[in-house]
Amino acid sequence: MQHIHGLKCLVCGKLYHPEAVDYVCPDHGYEGVLDVIYDYNFIKRQTSKKSLLQSNDRSIWRYRPLLPVDSGVDVPPLSIGWTPLYPAQRLSADLGLKHLWVKDDGRQPTASFKDRASAIAVVKAKEKGAHIMTTASTGNAAAALSGLCASMQQANVIFVPETAPQAKIAQLLVFGSRVFLVKGSYDDAFELCLQATRAYGWYNRCSGFNPYMTEGKKTAAYEICEQMHWQAPDCIFVSVGDGCIIGGLHKGLKDLHAMGWIDKIPRLMGVQAAGSSYLYAAWKNSEDVLTKKPIQAHTVADSISAGLPRDRIKALAAVTDTDGAFICVEDTDILAAIPELARSTGIFAEPAGAAAYAGLVKAVDQKLVSGNETIVVLNTGNGLKDVAGAMQAVEQVGTRPVRVEPDLDALKQVVATW
Repeated sequence: MQHIHGLKCLVCGKLYHPEAVDYVCPDHGYEGVLDVIYDYNFIKRQTSKKSLLQSNDRSIWRYRPLLPVDSGVDVPPLSIGWTPLYPAQRLSADLGLKHLWVKDDGRQPTASFKDRASAIAVVKAKEKGAHIMTTASTGNAAAALSGLCASMQQANVIFVPETAPQAKIAQLLVFGSRVFLVKGSYDDAFELCLQATRAYGWYNRCSGFNPYMTEGKKTAAYEICEQMHWQAPDCIFVSVGDGCIIGGLHKGLKDLHAMGWIDKIPRLMGVQAAGSSYLYAAWKNSEDVLTKKPIQAHTVADSISAGLPRDRIKALAAVTDTDGAFICVEDTDILAAIPELARSTGIFAEPAGAAAYAGLVKAVDQKLVSGNETIVVLNTGNGLKDVAGAMQAVEQVGTRPVRVEPDLDALKQVVATW
């Protein structure tokens, strides 16, 4: 790949040839997360904003020159990316904002943001000649890999905690994956997946371990800026668990700035659930994430439940380097955000997706943003991913269905009370 200089360890700074290492820095093990370093001068000769205007490809592959894949490689047939960016006028008015947008990645093929990374993963697995792929996940990354593998006839093995929402487990089984329900947390599933990778040589898709997952997730930043005619927003709100999504957004924004396509990098606002706030605490207390101990994570937003965020180095840098902030919200705030977002925009978000909006509400209250700023909220998953969470959300705000006899008079009695 001529457009890539190498893979750089974020701990020691050592640069590796892409073919010399698959996952992490050999000198620093799991802590030695790698970053893909590009030759932007070379890429500038391959693509431009003008060439994108002429492209009919409405997927992440329109940005192929900026991705860690060869130009002629086969990619999954599913349409990944180019999800809608909606103006949220009613929410803007309610919050006293003038320019609020919602990026809805619940519209991906498997209904979550994680399709972006999994699309890259299956391509890299094919490059490596891998017979079996694997990942650990709270559910969404697993479903994304499962669906993308099905589209490419790629065998895969999935590890998820046994508490994963049934809808997400159903996706895995429908797509034909071999599924292990791990008796423990996501962190337990992650560790078992790493052990299986070493034992069997399976190609591993796990975020915070496989450096190329950031590269898939960064495409959301490309889309946001292109959909806004290359006028980058002032800040972007996104929920944070393992940290790979916010790290990916940061990488994408840095790419665009290095290419000269945007003139500023937005502030990145990472939103964590109070019961899974490892990064919020590290940022607030100036703790070293390489030595900070794991926590016990518990939150209704299963997709961002992580006791030890695996991409914590990139996530922390995303906030600190952009003068952003981490925001901590309670589960009750997350649940309240689900119907509020849905009833104002028509976007049905799972708890982790709604957490980003809950973070914006808190940021407005704390005056972390101003009314004149252009703000984007990123929904990372469809509400149908976690129906139990959605039902808990509507019950919290007092919304319940009404049982009625199949009789018009009975219906009239109910309607009369409205």
